[in-house]
Amino acid sequence: MPAQKPAAKPAAIKIVCGLGNPDAEYARTRHNAGFATIDALAARQGVRYWKSEAGAQVASIAVRGADGERREVLLAKPMSYMNTSGGPLSKLARAHHVRPEEILVVHDEVDLPAGEVKLKLGGGLNAHNGLRSIADKLGSRDFARVQFGIGRPPGRMQVADYVLRELKGNFLEDFELTVERAADLVEDVLHG
Repeated sequence: MPAQKPAAKPAAIKIVCGLGNPDAEYARTRHNAGFATIDALAARQGVRYWKSEAGAQVASIAVRGADGERREVLLAKPMSYMNTSGGPLSKLARAHHVRPEEILVVHDEVDLPAGEVKLKLGGGLNAHNGLRSIADKLGSRDFARVQFGIGRPPGRMQVADYVLRELKGNFLEDFELTVERAADLVEDVLHG
């Protein structure tokens, strides 16, 4: 399933922030799609050093934009839990003088079919508490997003149970393939 890109292009991205929860028990859950994508990007770039900054785990990578210029991009994983991700991200953005439109957030999206990834520029928050926290703390919805499709829960399962259930077998394999597609889309945006 190819990634979907909007017609407009985002600003030059300076921070890529993946949303998730820091505890090991959440590592293999749909809710950690953002963290998993950041980890895949870091692995592709050979990142060996992470530091704790502003309540997030942060690594720096160098990317070459469409103009041929190399620039530093920060990979970030807020360590405050999904619903309060905006605090660490806004502190990091202020410390590095990064505007909301220079931020790309990777998050799980129940309203996108499982396996699909999509780039969205600004707009609504779709009842996603992590996105709401970020918009509140940045004072803006003008950040770009890579939506990582996880689909809706089956039957009458609650969304919270669905996103926090540990993935195994084919579900984990499919999730890991989507992580790679999401990382591809982030790279396309960064090199754009």
